[in-house]
Amino acid sequence: MSSVWQALGRGESVRARRRQLELAHERFLGHLGGFGPESAEAETELRERFGRAPELRPVVLESWLRSQRGTIDPNRVLDRPALDADELSELRRTHPLSQALPVVRKLLFDEARDSGLIVAVGDAAGRLLWVDGDSVLRTRAAEMGFVPGMDWSERSVGTSAPGSALALDHAIQVLGAEHFNRAAHDWSCTAAPVHDPMTGAIIGVVDVTGGDNAASPHLLPLLQATLAAIEAELQLASLRLLLNRPRPDGPAGAAGGAAAGGSAAGRSVVGPPRGSPASAGHPDASAVAPPSSERAPEPFVPRLLVLGRDPALLEWADGAAALTGRHAEILLALAAAPQGRAAATLAEQVYGQRSSEQTLRAELVRLRRWCEAERVPLVLSSRPYRLVGPLRVDATDTLDALASGAAAAVLAAYSGPVLPASAAPVVEALRAEVDATLREAMLEHASPDALYDYAQHWATGDAHVWETLLQVLPPQSPKRARVVARLETLGAAPR
Repeated sequence: MSSVWQALGRGESVRARRRQLELAHERFLGHLGGFGPESAEAETELRERFGRAPELRPVVLESWLRSQRGTIDPNRVLDRPALDADELSELRRTHPLSQALPVVRKLLFDEARDSGLIVAVGDAAGRLLWVDGDSVLRTRAAEMGFVPGMDWSERSVGTSAPGSALALDHAIQVLGAEHFNRAAHDWSCTAAPVHDPMTGAIIGVVDVTGGDNAASPHLLPLLQATLAAIEAELQLASLRLLLNRPRPDGPAGAAGGAAAGGSAAGRSVVGPPRGSPASAGHPDASAVAPPSSERAPEPFVPRLLVLGRDPALLEWADGAAALTGRHAEILLALAAAPQGRAAATLAEQVYGQRSSEQTLRAELVRLRRWCEAERVPLVLSSRPYRLVGPLRVDATDTLDALASGAAAAVLAAYSGPVLPASAAPVVEALRAEVDATLREAMLEHASPDALYDYAQHWATGDAHVWETLLQVLPPQSPKRARVVARLETLGAAPR
């Protein structure tokens, strides 16, 4: 096996491995019968006996021993949530990972629905906050208590990917009977802890659960790439918070003030610093409560996601939904003008020269009805047309972050141009502004590696970017050959 964190080696038979693990699990539980739950003698004998078993990874054995010390019932089925409906709703609203849900949705949720997998996002105490993916599989998983509000920490259910990832502060896979709880033996999973990029504190966990494919070796790097994108998004959120922090001599920014110090990802204190004793053990459920001296978390502001999307996505505290193209264009125009827009101006921004106020009014009626039906907390007022209350836009957040010098973090979270298929004037203007600002920031401030990533993904036909890249790459960089070849393809002779 290539790694102790990986459940299967390349080419290893899943069926044979499952059978070995089932036998090892039964032998382990059988040896517990003659000892008390806190017996040091039991732990010593079990470690000696099973530490030599080739089918049992050391990280799994140690997790089983922690489960034994915690008197975990291997036959228990979770049936009582750790969070009631109101507590779950509030924690979802205030938890820092709510800011990164678009990243999780784009990289994991949507893929899971088509791949027979479930994706779960939990807090630092192991409580599941969001569970999405294959609907049939979610129904089955609910039978073992794998639903939002349940506690899947090691102290609650024993060995599991989300619980063990939090206990060990490391990405890990768990296959079949490696789970301490028999109810989970038909399942496999891959999970990794999420950290606040500003403080290093554990703030939650992301888990992929399903059949044998959920412990496939390729899932670990996929999950780690997702975590990098999540933490980049959290870093952007922290920068936005700094931008909107009240100055001693003036008011806060448009998005509202922030408590002095800390990061956006730390709206609640949700975990110990990375590497601290607590992060290597069982995070305490009390760790999710913010200190009384901290300001109460601000309400979740609805957010319009338009970067690289078609259709756009609107998120609010209790949900998310795709928008029609026209509705996205209208909201984009209104978000840019909190004071409101006259009907003629709004129609021109959405429809261009062929604008029609009558057509616009009909579309606004449909948008209002849709918001009411979906219970979206947005209110559209008229005379002039405006939004009552704030609406964040990911493209505008990106511009703010670029203005603060966060080019690398922006690039890590950037997913493409604003509504690529839209020809609305308001969209084309914002798209051009974001593209130009990102390009300039990358040329002026990015590291050679970041500029290379930008060139490969977002500037494939921009000769000036590739020429600049050739100038800043170290002389011995293996990437220079790729850059030279690209310049030749573009008809620009390398200088």
